[in-house]
Amino acid sequence: MDTFTDFYPREIKLRNLERLLEEPHFSFREVDLCTMPLHAFIEGADTVFHMAAQAGVRGSFGESFDHYVRNNVIATQRLLDAMVAHPEASLVYASSSSVYGNAQRMPTPESCDRHPVSPYGMTKVATEELAGVYSRVHGIPTVGLRYFTAYGPRQRPDMAFSRFISRALSDEELVVNGDGQQARDFTYVDDVVDATIAAARLREPGARVYNVGGGEPVTINEVLGLLSRIVERPLRVRNGSPQQGDARRTSADAGSAERELGFMAKHALEDGMRAQVAWVLAVDRSASRRLDDHGVRELRAA
Repeated sequence: MDTFTDFYPREIKLRNLERLLEEPHFSFREVDLCTMPLHAFIEGADTVFHMAAQAGVRGSFGESFDHYVRNNVIATQRLLDAMVAHPEASLVYASSSSVYGNAQRMPTPESCDRHPVSPYGMTKVATEELAGVYSRVHGIPTVGLRYFTAYGPRQRPDMAFSRFISRALSDEELVVNGDGQQARDFTYVDDVVDATIAAARLREPGARVYNVGGGEPVTINEVLGLLSRIVERPLRVRNGSPQQGDARRTSADAGSAERELGFMAKHALEDGMRAQVAWVLAVDRSASRRLDDHGVRELRAA
């Protein structure tokens, strides 16, 4: 289910669905969680995966904040409310490392205070609180996953790796927000998927949250050095101003996920970045090819 917000081009989302539409056990519905009745979608499910959100830290400041409240907080509340009538289902939902802000402990455990430095991070705190309310009042088992900077093939075009890779391959100037010494615990998409499936197997009562990180914080400057080696060319880099809402450093203490979910990140940053570069090259080779009319009709009819 997706509502296709206009945060980035619909064409990219359609392209990501192309292969899935060929899977016999996959079906797609274009649904807005904030307006549509949801009971029919939940009935018979043992797990609901709630990854829907208005993403982006910097865009959450200013007048666009109402989109974040709608698509993160209200959508989550409506989904949880619909789940009350389906006690057989548990919820696995996407939270974010943004709930910590500039955490006082590194690596950061789940017990660390949540002090977000962006309105987006605040809505993720609200999402966690809503899951806790519905777990306590209605007994819905919930697992929140605090993802730390996911990357890899199909990454959103606004995120740093996507921008860096596309510009590096085109030999265009890269703009880094700040001095490049800010560090992130980058998590490869396959590890994100593994952690999410492991959370679905838990099925324990209560409201739980887990960090999902890649295992080692890396500075943006180190990322650019690695990217330069992968594409085998020097990068043209310009440093811009730091952006509001960006934490200086993130580092996940993922011990709880290892002990209780059996999850440990497996993918090294270099391997993951090479996979993302290969994906971008493959997409560029087929950039002139678009979903044909039949593919678009099939998607809409579903």
